Amino acid sequence: MAAPGRHLGTFLGAAALVALLDQLTKHWALSALDDGPIDLVGSLRLNLVFNDRAAFSLGFGNTTAIALVGCTLVVVLVVMGVRAEQRSWALGLGIILGGALGNLSDRAFRAGDGFLGGRVVDMVDLQWWPVFNLADVALWVGIGVLLLASRRPSGDEA
Repeated sequence: MAAPGRHLGTFLGAAALVALLDQLTKHWALSALDDGPIDLVGSLRLNLVFNDRAAFSLGFGNTTAIALVGCTLVVVLVVMGVRAEQRSWALGLGIILGGALGNLSDRAFRAGDGFLGGRVVDMVDLQWWPVFNLADVALWVGIGVLLLASRRPSGDEA
C-alpha cells in the first residue's frame, strides 16, 4: 500500500497543467474570437460564448449554485487526490480538478451577477453539440482515466 501523498506531484501537476492550459486557451479566445467565429473543418469552428450553465451548457443557469457545487467538488477532489494510492488515480483526479478549477476561476473572476456569478468562456463549437472549452473536456478525460484505473488490479501501475 502506498503512503498517502505519494503521488501528490502527479495529482497537483495534472491539475495545474489543465487549469493553466484552460486559462491560456480562454485568454486566446477572448482576443482572437472577438470579431466572430473561425471555421476550421467540417462543422468544427471556434466561437466565443459566455456560458452560465454547467459543463457542455448542461444544467440550469444559476451560476452561483453551479459554482458552489464546483467548490464542493474541488474539496472532495483534493481530499481524494492527496490520498490516492495509485498514480493513475492521482492523474485522473488531478485532470478533473484542473478542469473544475478552470471553470470555477471564470465564475469567480469574470464579470457576472453577484458572488461566483461570472460566465464561463467557451469556444469549441461543433454546431451539433453545446459549445465547450478545455476544462469541460478535461472533466470527461479525467473520468475516463478513473474508469480505466478502476479496471486495473490495485498493484498495477503500468
